[in-house]
Amino acid sequence: MFRNNYDNDSVTFSPQGRIFQIEYAAEAVKQGSVVVGIASKTHAVLCAVKRNAEELSSYQKKLFNIDEHAGIAIAGLTSDARVLSNFMKQQCLSHRLTYGRAMPLRSLVGMIGDKAQINTQMYGKRPYGVGLLIAGVDETGPHLFEFQPSGMTEEMAAFAIGARSQMARTYLERHLKTFPDCTREELVQHGLRALRESLSQDKELTIDNTSVGVVGVKTEDGKRSVEQFKLFDEIEVKVWLDNVGESQEGMEVDG
Repeated sequence: MFRNNYDNDSVTFSPQGRIFQIEYAAEAVKQGSVVVGIASKTHAVLCAVKRNAEELSSYQKKLFNIDEHAGIAIAGLTSDARVLSNFMKQQCLSHRLTYGRAMPLRSLVGMIGDKAQINTQMYGKRPYGVGLLIAGVDETGPHLFEFQPSGMTEEMAAFAIGARSQMARTYLERHLKTFPDCTREELVQHGLRALRESLSQDKELTIDNTSVGVVGVKTEDGKRSVEQFKLFDEIEVKVWLDNVGESQEGMEVDG
């Protein structure tokens, strides 16, 4: 039978055991602009390339603040991402009001995984067409999680999703062993370099199309405290971009 006999809803399996609606949602993630996440022993960093639909439009937001200790980067349908980000904000706020502390990252990620997976069990619903990288800090330290439209979630040391993200993942794989001991600044530099690897030849990272999000822990006088998730946009990322550009020029000269 034809493929489209099995892609009208997300609860019908094809004879090959595939659910085409989920594959379509995963394809939407691949069409989104690339985002990169990296975690070390002390910090977690998110870096994203923003797109504008045309010259007259503004750049679309890619990083969202969820709570003091967590934030997300999105690739795919922004409207679906807003639904999930609002749900995550509500859960974090409810947890703070009930228990008086920040919500553990694994619990938060598990909740959105369950919420997304329900859409693959009920007729008349569709999977969320967005992938997320969730970065945050809890009592066990910094974490980075990946969320897929199927509802699957995994903890990652470093990852990239979106268009041409394979090139960014190749860069991350080459430098994976260095990430655990990296400082905050070094993590951001690695994230921006991975982003640059994924760009087409006619594009480059600028203060207009680049966003960075940072969260971490710091220890002073034996006391451990959380550095709140902070977003950096526009002129705030200029120093990092200049450093990445200088390192690239140095590599070219050495070559």
